Amino acid sequence: MSTTRIGEDIIGTGFILKNRRSFMLCDRIKRNCYVETDLTFLVNISNIIGHSQDIYQNLEVVLEDLCKFLDAQYSMIAIVDRNDDKIMISAAYGLTKEEKNRGVYKIGEGIIGEVVQTEKAIIINDISKSKRFLNKTGVTSDSSGPMAFLCVPLVIRNEITATLSIHKAHNGMTDFSAEIKFLNIVGTLIAKNVSIRRKQIEEVDELRKENRLLRGERIYKPDNIIGNSSSMNDLYRLIEKVAPTNSSIMIRGESGVGKELIAEAIHNASGRSSKPFIKVNCSALPESLIESELFGHEKGSFTGANLSHTGRFEMANGGTIFLDEIGDIPISIQVKLLRVLQQRQIERVGGNKTIDIDVRIITATNRNLEEMIKQNLFREDFYYRINVFPIYVPALRERAADIPILTDHFIAKLNKINGTNVKRITGSALDMLMMYSWPGNIRELENVIERAMVLSTDCVIHSYNLPPTLQTGMSSNTINKGTLKNALEQVEKQMLIDSLIEMRGNITKSAEQLGITRRIMGLLIARYKIQVKNYKHLSNEQN
Repeated sequence: MSTTRIGEDIIGTGFILKNRRSFMLCDRIKRNCYVETDLTFLVNISNIIGHSQDIYQNLEVVLEDLCKFLDAQYSMIAIVDRNDDKIMISAAYGLTKEEKNRGVYKIGEGIIGEVVQTEKAIIINDISKSKRFLNKTGVTSDSSGPMAFLCVPLVIRNEITATLSIHKAHNGMTDFSAEIKFLNIVGTLIAKNVSIRRKQIEEVDELRKENRLLRGERIYKPDNIIGNSSSMNDLYRLIEKVAPTNSSIMIRGESGVGKELIAEAIHNASGRSSKPFIKVNCSALPESLIESELFGHEKGSFTGANLSHTGRFEMANGGTIFLDEIGDIPISIQVKLLRVLQQRQIERVGGNKTIDIDVRIITATNRNLEEMIKQNLFREDFYYRINVFPIYVPALRERAADIPILTDHFIAKLNKINGTNVKRITGSALDMLMMYSWPGNIRELENVIERAMVLSTDCVIHSYNLPPTLQTGMSSNTINKGTLKNALEQVEKQMLIDSLIEMRGNITKSAEQLGITRRIMGLLIARYKIQVKNYKHLSNEQN
């Protein structure tokens, strides 16, 4: 934290203080701010980190000191585990071992997952009134007042490695900007050590996996799924655990990730594998027919019902029914499905006979059902019935290590289907596949490979056979010949000019808009030889 003298005032942590020797009331937030104490605390943290022998122990010491300094009850560091695509609490103060172990999140899950996903700090003023705050750890407050949760991202080399957060009991505070700024400063100091700690955790995890292999432990892998990445191995373990049970399963994931294959793998690994596996795409059935398709109908029950019809649930009796795109099913049908889940009974449309069924239900969706519940578009009681055991299927961009093996699989598969004889894919083309974001996931990858195989003239997939959306500057010979430094300078200069135009040449306002100090703004203007006077006259022209 830096301080700058302006007469007898001192600016520290973004606030004007009247005296540097003691705590004084902040002009803006009307409560105590700190200058010398802030600096002393940060220096102490730097010393702890700089002389660290045990990274884990010293992070715990830092968190304890941080709580005492900010008058917080709990503090924690949650590390992003790249091997398993999850976030877990690695170091904490005020939490028991059990509470810490419960703090495991997916990317985007809860406040911590949201901070990792957005890379932006989040403030929850009162966790008891926030639906976004999941409280997986189960911590409680001894205070009679509300408890706030403040969480900031820890970024090193443009990659988010962890989050730093605190729980702070208060009496109706509304402005936590000072605490957020302070957490960001502390986060910057400890980011490198957290990064080292994360690497240690990932290396230990890899060693455990290797030890399991050396001991000859069987690793379950479904026959119908391709992928060897760590996130997929975790998915296989979940399938192996849940398949022998009769629990209802909800498969979550983006469109094109292979949710139907996961459902099929669960059925094949279950005791129902010899019984029917019936698939139903709920979004493809008209609302007027979906009830008849699911439950069947009796002859003459409606116009056109010339024969009795056996529904999908009856077809699946003894086996598994897979309801894909469950988020598109009408609420009127959700009520009837709820009865099926509760009583394991159905009635055909137009019939009065109750039919007992023994069916395992697996659902899948790529929609945000939680948000749909808030909008009264999805029944909450039905949601909890089908979401007994949720399974998240990672997007292809989250399992990029599987792209080479998937590519080989699709080449072999499509050679057989189309009668082609493509032998391989070049390294440059494979690099392009690895760098692409794959919004359409595995389905899009298969389509891209099929297109490239059609365009290939020498039984090899080259980079120029791939769609334009995957083309890079190198492969299309359009790469910028300038250096990165020159390109960044051009962008920086243009941002300065754009801001000066908008602010009519007002340097102070432009600096505020760009998030820099007036001094830095002046240095950059001089560096790029920008004539500020050229933009001041714009205010007169606009009037």
